[in-house]
Amino acid sequence: MKTNIKPFDKIIAKVKSLCKQLKLKITKSTGRPLAIKNEEVIALSIFKQLNGIPTKKAVWEIFDLKCSYKTFVVNMNRMIIYAVIILQSILKWNCDNSHLIKHTDATDIPVCLNKNASHHKTMHGLADWKNSGKGLFYGLKLHLTSDLKRQILSFSITPSTMDDRIQFKKINKNLTGIFIADAGYISKELEEDFHIENKRIVFIKPRKNMKKIMTEMQSKLYDTRMLIELNFRNLKMFHGLITSLPRSIDGYLSNYIYSILALVLEPK
Repeated sequence: MKTNIKPFDKIIAKVKSLCKQLKLKITKSTGRPLAIKNEEVIALSIFKQLNGIPTKKAVWEIFDLKCSYKTFVVNMNRMIIYAVIILQSILKWNCDNSHLIKHTDATDIPVCLNKNASHHKTMHGLADWKNSGKGLFYGLKLHLTSDLKRQILSFSITPSTMDDRIQFKKINKNLTGIFIADAGYISKELEEDFHIENKRIVFIKPRKNMKKIMTEMQSKLYDTRMLIELNFRNLKMFHGLITSLPRSIDGYLSNYIYSILALVLEPK
């Protein structure tokens, strides 16, 4: 395998280091030797998302892999369980070292073009129609919490019709601090249930037609919400979060996980 691409060298070194720290035994010790090691499969998957490469076949061709293309794709999807473990460990470290101020928001993840939705079978049962601020789309939704340093702390991927306020409490149940959310999360019940004296509080930006006095401090806090939008932008524009190419549910989910993993491993 060609390993003279510097970004990949750094990625494989990082993956091996994380596997060692987490004591993940993902190497094959018996049977026929693998044409490509499992750690390299994870690293190549991250490389694909980190460099915005749209297809798995392009990665297979760039590195001139000795295994078949089908085997490579199967292994990328199979290694997702270890990618999740690695991602969870990084998010835990981020939570332990997070900034006091945190942002929660959700973004749409179309799984195909609207004109193809009627005969899109791969994500049938998971994806659904939803009208967002950008228009109608067919797909899923990414709920995400990050802090003032843009560190990702928690996330979930749900059907597009899932109530954002329900997911807000789920992904933030173990976090503390000052949480900032947009008007889509307005709920007196949410504010009261989520609040813990001296530990956490949520400030939800009022709608323009609401008669609610906003302090100068709250106004400045709301202005920091652009930081989580930068995370969404990077995931979609540079790390291939949105795709319609996978031919299985595992393919879609692995794409989302490797995309988020690429973002958290990206040098700041």
